[in-house]
Amino acid sequence: MADPSVLEADLVLEGGGVLGIGHVGAISVLEEAGYSFPRVAGTSAGSIVGALVAAGMRSSRITDIMATLDYRQFADRSLLDRVPIGGPLLSLLMDDGVFEGDRVREWLGNLLVDECGVETFADLALDDPGSSLPPERRFRLVVTATDVTRGELVHFPWDYEGTYGLEPGRQRVADAVRASMSIPFFYEPVTLTGADGATSTLVDGGVLSNFPIDIFDRTDGRPPRWPTFGVKLLPLLPVDAAKLVPIAGLFQHGPVALAADLAMTAIVGRDQAHLAKPWVKVRTMRVDSAGVNPIDFGLSRAQATALFENGRAAATRFLREWDWADYLATFRGVGRPTT
Repeated sequence: MADPSVLEADLVLEGGGVLGIGHVGAISVLEEAGYSFPRVAGTSAGSIVGALVAAGMRSSRITDIMATLDYRQFADRSLLDRVPIGGPLLSLLMDDGVFEGDRVREWLGNLLVDECGVETFADLALDDPGSSLPPERRFRLVVTATDVTRGELVHFPWDYEGTYGLEPGRQRVADAVRASMSIPFFYEPVTLTGADGATSTLVDGGVLSNFPIDIFDRTDGRPPRWPTFGVKLLPLLPVDAAKLVPIAGLFQHGPVALAADLAMTAIVGRDQAHLAKPWVKVRTMRVDSAGVNPIDFGLSRAQATALFENGRAAATRFLREWDWADYLATFRGVGRPTT
């Protein structure tokens, strides 16, 4: 049983593009309250912030980085994308995405190495004999991606070995995050080659699970040592796909518009039904996204500040009502696995 005076919590961070600034605001409040985070799971934007937190970067430093970051650099176009007329459409049709995604991979990889000394998942291995997870799954970070070739959700680094025959500790953290953030139609998918030479196409983990709040739940029937806190960013459905996927706005009808609607319904709606369930509500803080487009990389400084402050407000409200005994009672009352 956890000691309530020892403030530890696993974190689960939802995807949401530039809305990830809200994650930093929420985490800053949790840190100020004394919490540390043994394990972090994230999808898409949540995997970016989660990687930095798991690598040991404090929210104050992440805030400083975000304050000077030019998000427009992450909308990196190939030569084909830059064709004045029809370039984005051609890139979508030929590369399955409008933007390359190389800049964010490079930026995050350099940041992790230069400031945290983290490059591969071996640098995030966790010595945790009290976990119900097997030794090969004991890492500080887990990110989700969707393998559309296999038609399944994958968790990195957990599934590198069993699914692809790759050694988890040798895989780069930034590569896994890049796969997790491959928003359909926006960023080009990632191709992963397994040890047997077979290839898989990976896209945003949010297509199958944008908010994997139960990822660290115990499976051995024992009580939790500490809670899991989740931070949710995206609004409830309905969502206008044209506001979330730039290429969708060019097509009001037809297969592109329909495909974009399907992708956004998957990303936004997949976990929506779980939010009202008591074992989810008790550990989830909801950040007001303030009407910001998740993929508006030209967002203003005022919008970024508002997202950060909304994250702080969400965490403050959450901690005001948070109670360890109530948390345990909620799980016992519904017979759910404990975290």
